[in-house]
Amino acid sequence: MTDEVLERVRDLLPAIAGRNPVAEEDRRLPAETVADLVSAGAFRMLQPKRYGGLESDPVRFYEVVREVSTVCGSSGWVLSILGVHPWHVGLFPCEAQDEVWADGPDVLICSSYAPIGRLTAVEGGYLLSGRWSFASGCDHASWALLGGLVVGDEGRPVDFLSVLVPRADFQVLDVWDPVGLRGTGSNDIVVDKAFVPAHRIVRNYDVSQLRAPGRAVNPGPLFALPFGAVFTTAVAAPVVGVVSGCYETYVAAMRDRVRLSLGGGRFVEDQGAQVAVARAASEIDAAVLQLDRNMADLYDHAVRDAEIPMELRLRARRDQVRATERALAAIDLLFQSAGGNSLRRGNPIERAWRDAHAGSMHVANDAQRALALYGKGAFSLPVEDTLV
Repeated sequence: MTDEVLERVRDLLPAIAGRNPVAEEDRRLPAETVADLVSAGAFRMLQPKRYGGLESDPVRFYEVVREVSTVCGSSGWVLSILGVHPWHVGLFPCEAQDEVWADGPDVLICSSYAPIGRLTAVEGGYLLSGRWSFASGCDHASWALLGGLVVGDEGRPVDFLSVLVPRADFQVLDVWDPVGLRGTGSNDIVVDKAFVPAHRIVRNYDVSQLRAPGRAVNPGPLFALPFGAVFTTAVAAPVVGVVSGCYETYVAAMRDRVRLSLGGGRFVEDQGAQVAVARAASEIDAAVLQLDRNMADLYDHAVRDAEIPMELRLRARRDQVRATERALAAIDLLFQSAGGNSLRRGNPIERAWRDAHAGSMHVANDAQRALALYGKGAFSLPVEDTLV
């Protein structure tokens, strides 16, 4: 079934690519693109089987994400982010999962995980209020996963939680107008004193310790994986896919180009261009190979019901941010070697350059932080981070 999803998505690529100008102009994905990806089953790849999902090998999911991203960075980004959320919901208590998928398997769920929300304990749960930014694809979502803080009597945070909120309880503010990933519709979400029952809450610490309550009903290996690997790979895979697609477009476009400066001549005969292509291709390959290797190793441990060592979790984070760095290095090489033509608004290289750099700004792509975590582990220092 996973292979069928990939084939269906490949059939959709020309139509998705053709809607690029609309996505850029509207600052959100066209409804047709979302409907196409829903029909292909792409959003259900990491969804529990008991709710109509596929529980696919995660390596295959990220392959589909990269494929979509080759023709539209915004579409790949929204697929990747929204496609991970059914997996996260599968870690919530059974009652929450029943609510989310009560009307069928094709519910879309957005997120903004920054612990912006303030949670006040009341009987049976909490009252939630806050305003969150960067909720990609929220216009198309029926539920939202939001980050929140429980504040103690002294006004200090005592716990970090992820909460599920239905569409009726949140408002979308149309504020998204960036330079890149314009079609992701990553608008703000506002919640004002919404009641969140206890079963729609998970502690981030429990999830990071692989003790999420949802595993009681979703015992498959997919749900034994660490959030710090599954989610962060979801913000690297689209960036790598964007650059991979740009590389293919670049090579095809430059084969017949003749220089009008620097003495003229065919572009492909210039050694500098040849070296740039080689370096870019190597960076892309390295990014894909490491991302896939790490996720395959993590999944293999889960399939064997073996403990996932911290060394592997740290390696996955290390290589995830390096994949983004490598993708940026590749796109910068292509952008620079393409010359002045790459500056023209709307050409594939210019759009890919904007999208890749915009995606790199996600906090999970912060290389300094992630690499420092790996260094701590290598030096046998304690590592405490929920994104590992």
